[in-house]
Amino acid sequence: MLTIHHLGRSQSERILWLCEELGLPYTLVRHQRDAATMLSPPALKALHPLGAAPVIEDDGLALAESAAIVDYLIARHGQGRLRLAPEHPDFAHYLYWFHFANGNLQPVMGRLMMVSRAGLPADHPVQQAVQGRLERVLALVEKRLGEAEHLAGAEFTAADIMSVFSLSTMRLFQPVDLAPYPNIRAWLQRMGARPAYQRAMAKGDPDLVPMLG
Repeated sequence: MLTIHHLGRSQSERILWLCEELGLPYTLVRHQRDAATMLSPPALKALHPLGAAPVIEDDGLALAESAAIVDYLIARHGQGRLRLAPEHPDFAHYLYWFHFANGNLQPVMGRLMMVSRAGLPADHPVQQAVQGRLERVLALVEKRLGEAEHLAGAEFTAADIMSVFSLSTMRLFQPVDLAPYPNIRAWLQRMGARPAYQRAMAKGDPDLVPMLG
């Protein structure tokens, strides 16, 4: 049986959502952040040296990194569903946006959080550089979602699953105003209306109201 180790309010919500979309059975182990530091508990460090979530256990294998887990589950248990095959006309779009989530979107959100906590003034070059990078990243996502219903194109795929966290739950840690981005907000509403997303969030973070606008 697949076991998902889920840290509350973290990227591991992606894995719960994926499994709900694919209809994969799993055992959920919920971990809570330290109330003072907001870091993961020692139990996660016992599973993986970085002590971060998500981590899955499957037939004796322990695997971390959300993108690697998504790829693994789709290939091993999902019969290739929710990814696009090389012959699909939107295959390159799928690859780009799948990797964009952890290659650009999540890192810039994390950098903004660190810089904001450092208390730099708004006109500091580092603060301006990070804010400018975020605005360019969001503008790119906004443009894409004005061209297509989903990030990869017409079809809902794992590329959407990978990106929602950074534009929703991550904003609990680093507020970002999405008012200038109507396409992103409409897409978040569509994602939040998916029954599998709702089931995943209810199981993983039942006390959380998703930030979908």
